[in-house]
Amino acid sequence: MKLGIVGLPNVGKSTLFNAITKAGAESANYPFCTIEPNVGVVSVPDKRLEILREMYDSQKVVPTAIEFYDIAGLVKGASKGEGLGNKFLSHIREVAAIIHVVRCFEDENIVHVEGSVGPLRDIETINLELIFSDIEVIDRRIQKTKKLLKGDKSLQKELDLLERIKQTLEEGKSARTLDLTEDEQEMIKGFSLLSYKPIIYVANVSEEDLLEDNDNAMVQEVRKHAKTENAEVVVVCAKIESEISELDDEEKAQFLEELGLEESGLDKLIKAGYRLLGLISFLTAGPQEVRAWTIKIGTKAPQAAGKIHTDIERGFIRAETISFDNLVAAGSMANAKEKGLVRLEGKDYVVQDGDVILFRFNV
Repeated sequence: MKLGIVGLPNVGKSTLFNAITKAGAESANYPFCTIEPNVGVVSVPDKRLEILREMYDSQKVVPTAIEFYDIAGLVKGASKGEGLGNKFLSHIREVAAIIHVVRCFEDENIVHVEGSVGPLRDIETINLELIFSDIEVIDRRIQKTKKLLKGDKSLQKELDLLERIKQTLEEGKSARTLDLTEDEQEMIKGFSLLSYKPIIYVANVSEEDLLEDNDNAMVQEVRKHAKTENAEVVVVCAKIESEISELDDEEKAQFLEELGLEESGLDKLIKAGYRLLGLISFLTAGPQEVRAWTIKIGTKAPQAAGKIHTDIERGFIRAETISFDNLVAAGSMANAKEKGLVRLEGKDYVVQDGDVILFRFNV
């Protein structure tokens, strides 16, 4: 899963990126200190893996991972090449979802590219640049489709969708706000639209605001806007995340407890990413290793097996499956089998989150 971190200059993008990936990307109080995207790979926290490791006495644990791309600060006119905008937009095209960091705190010591803090204005600035870029893509696609339509009338549906998308974009709305049928959702994937990508708004707040029970007025504005786009909102304090990143697991848990926080911003961000992209994890376990594998909700057993190796998918026979909770309750796989808790699932089985699976195959 590739997530691209975007935002206006000096909203806390690189600070957040450094904190969640410990990658040490340059973070400075001036625009465009990030030109090429920094990439950080982060393990997805999953408490189930350690429990399975102890049960199987496994030699190693391999969690699934997320790639975070720290994409340089966008500015007005990016779609026309301002501030190296075309390059930045091409980086966004490569990610599965966008993490839009929005500054929701006042601090006279940190300059804002617009001269003042305004979350909705910042959101609109970025979204409009993505929309302008998409309009150019759609216009070219419409021209091409109209030419091809003369010889292939089946393209009329595509043309109708393109015209609808263009109208929405010209109203200043992102393509992700469209209400589409399943067929249209498949079609639009082929258009590579930036404003159709799923988005998580990360409201970067002060330490005081994070520890308050209620959102500040700026965060409330962000949440209200996010509802119009079916977007996720995660509230973090990049400064606190920076402090957390320096701690080991035990110290981290203690620090969060002292602050009265249930989880870190990174954990919240990963959960939001999974929800937004419709992702789950299944597990494999044995003496050699315990491993988590990320798949889309609705993935069937053979395709899940293909995540491990294409040969397993090709020669799929069955999946010996048990839910993580049932396995833990049984105490061991041997006990689970004695109690009849292990199921033999075929090619049509839809894998569930937390399934512990042993694939049988023959090639």
